[in-house]
Amino acid sequence: MNGNKLGKQKHIALIAHDNRKEDLISWAKSKSDVLCKHFLCGTGTTAKMITEKTGLPVKKFKSGPLGGDQQIGACIANGEVDFMIFFWDPLTSQPHDPDVKALLRIAVLYDIPVAMNQSTADFLLTSNLMEDDYERNVVDYYSRIRKEHFGGI
Repeated sequence: MNGNKLGKQKHIALIAHDNRKEDLISWAKSKSDVLCKHFLCGTGTTAKMITEKTGLPVKKFKSGPLGGDQQIGACIANGEVDFMIFFWDPLTSQPHDPDVKALLRIAVLYDIPVAMNQSTADFLLTSNLMEDDYERNVVDYYSRIRKEHFGGI
């Protein structure tokens, strides 16, 4: 990714809580013809399972609770991930909920597309924007912070 531009080949993070892993794997199988055109990464077990069950190459980070969510958040901040599919479990409390919230905050801060369920993932993956370059609208928070805290210095 170059600056705020998402290239034609997207860098997509694939993440799922334990109770949603099979759902994400099933979805990835059904969308493998599209996903194979992009660079994929994911948290620990999810990445491993997707590669094993779909044949798609997925760069593996640590497990979410062991820092994988934070690793992907850092990749978003560094411009190395520009799209995220996160099938999360809304009915089960997660021991790493603060990490998940931080990851979602970073995704919004850096204006990357995020899908948290299959319907949204389907809409994003079938969008005409997937096939083209796309210029994100990243807000310049540094300027806002300077104005609010230092009177525009």
